[in-house]
Amino acid sequence: MAVRAAVLPAVGAQLEITDVELPDPGPGQVRVRLAAAGVCHSDLSLSNGTMRVPVPAVLGHEGAGTVVAVGEGVAHLSPGAPVVLNWAPSCGSCHACSLGEVWLCANALNGAADVYARTADGTELHPGLNVAAFAEETVVPASCVLPLPEGVPLVDAALLGCAVLTGYGAVHHSAKVRPGETVAVFGVGGVGLATLQSARIAGASRIVAVDVSPAKEELARAAGATDFVLASDTTAREIRALTGKQGVDVAVECAGRAVSIRAAWDATRRGGRTTVVGIGGKDEQVTFNALEIFHWGRTLSGCVYGNTDPARDLPVLAEHVRAGRLDLSALVTDRITLEDIPAAFENMLAGKGGRALVVF
Repeated sequence: MAVRAAVLPAVGAQLEITDVELPDPGPGQVRVRLAAAGVCHSDLSLSNGTMRVPVPAVLGHEGAGTVVAVGEGVAHLSPGAPVVLNWAPSCGSCHACSLGEVWLCANALNGAADVYARTADGTELHPGLNVAAFAEETVVPASCVLPLPEGVPLVDAALLGCAVLTGYGAVHHSAKVRPGETVAVFGVGGVGLATLQSARIAGASRIVAVDVSPAKEELARAAGATDFVLASDTTAREIRALTGKQGVDVAVECAGRAVSIRAAWDATRRGGRTTVVGIGGKDEQVTFNALEIFHWGRTLSGCVYGNTDPARDLPVLAEHVRAGRLDLSALVTDRITLEDIPAAFENMLAGKGGRALVVF
């Protein structure tokens, strides 16, 4: 069956919107009709080679939809079920999984090397980050599909597959923000907006949003920011001035840039925690001297997928949505079509908007 999809023909190439031939689901597989897919900066990192995956590929890893068909051996899902795609399924048997650190699963992205579809001329296609959500329908392993809890709109639920899990986990699992603490969030894209909301849910007393674009202030404040600082050479100094010259208890960096990682570190109080969520390139070098590491006593940590276990955390997020504490629609700045994805990539490169959502 042919479906429309966004294909990356080669690293650095423009996305091509074209028909691809999807097979029926095989043993242990599920076919999903997409309701929506988020356009995440990680997709841009795949297209420009910052993150390496086999190509040509159908990108898109943040999606939700409805089960169309299931293959042999799939018993926990049936046609008609609303689901969220999980681009990083844990194998349960590697060293990281044995430690309970499923977000670091060594085998999570093995499926990206599989051939999951073909173009009309027979060219083999790989599924980006496992799930190939930039398509009207996709076929994925059952491990990449999570039942959508009741009470969450199916279209907005696409954001639960990456942005919200990452932002929520950065606050609650990585940085472990406590009620009354102060938080700074660097980068007000989709993950940054989810991080701001999560800091508010955690009970942070002051939440400072930082971005290079003044147009992001309204979005940031709507998501829970109490203050907005325009990124500059004096960002850390301005944040310390807002926090009694101490710095924030927690800084979360969502841009993946050396300059903002360094600013987040400098804006963190002595003994505080700096968490890096953004995916930067190898050429983004961050420098620290030995004395400051000792003197400031800060903790600097990376954060993969929010250090989350999607199967565990998705029901928690759904409860926040049902209770009105988490507003998924507030994370969406543009609702677009499949054909608009290349333009959305250009907007991300220009630092515009929060999160574009492809609605099928």
